[in-house]
Amino acid sequence: MYPVTWIVVLNWNGAEDTLACLNSLAGERPPLCRVLVVDNGSTDGSAELIRDAFADAELLVLPANRGYAAGNNAGFRRVMELQGEYVVFLNNDTIVEAGFWVPLVETLQRNSLAGIAVPKIFYSDSPDTLWYGGGIVRLSTGLISHVGLRKKDSPQFSRPVTTGYATGCCLAMRCKDFQALGGFDETFAMYAEDVDLSLRIASLGMSIEYVPSSRVWHKVSASLHGNPLSKLVKKSFGVLRLLRKYRAWNGMAWYLILFPLRLAGSFPEMMRIKHGVMHKTGRVPDAEHIQNRH
Repeated sequence: MYPVTWIVVLNWNGAEDTLACLNSLAGERPPLCRVLVVDNGSTDGSAELIRDAFADAELLVLPANRGYAAGNNAGFRRVMELQGEYVVFLNNDTIVEAGFWVPLVETLQRNSLAGIAVPKIFYSDSPDTLWYGGGIVRLSTGLISHVGLRKKDSPQFSRPVTTGYATGCCLAMRCKDFQALGGFDETFAMYAEDVDLSLRIASLGMSIEYVPSSRVWHKVSASLHGNPLSKLVKKSFGVLRLLRKYRAWNGMAWYLILFPLRLAGSFPEMMRIKHGVMHKTGRVPDAEHIQNRH
């Protein structure tokens, strides 16, 4: 029997994305797997729409937008009140494969030294193209990147491996471990709090496990209205905050020196937006489409 697992979905003025995400989660099996939506001070009527459409989902309404870290921490405190054993933090701008949480929880159950389990994540507008196939973090050089970014899925990305960091787009943990760490560091305004969480798990001698049998599709930069330049700027502030926290001064210098290259590297994303690739079909793959892809 599986332990009680809660999926925490953070929403801020993203009713359309959140409802699509919850629709993909609708087939999960309560009471073993439950969904908690944290409304982060939305002003677009999200809370009412979510409550009307998904009465079975737990809904926590916060009075103001507290950001990613604090919003998810608030959700986690509610999970603890509800006696959850495992927690999955899931972006609202995602579509999941049915039962995606099971391989993540099973990985944590099998391996007592695994601190975080993270799925294979694809672009929603290009369902066979990877967005995340593992993470690389090297503080000494300021390198933080996804394995397999923008590459077509292939067998090399289908092997479970220990990886450098988990993306906050979707990650699973034991509640006791997340609580012991004190949750996400709320001093991060946006971005890099997931890398920080991973580094803190690693400092305890625990690993981050990439679990490709769990699959998620991500509407990249949806929370920033598809603006990759805005994302790059916000991400850079987060990374610099991370490097300062860990006193990685060499990494900070290299990050600033190489910033123009990162700016150039964001060009493919800009072109995707410019040519309307993300909206060509008007929707992301639905649950049936995802299940029948392979």
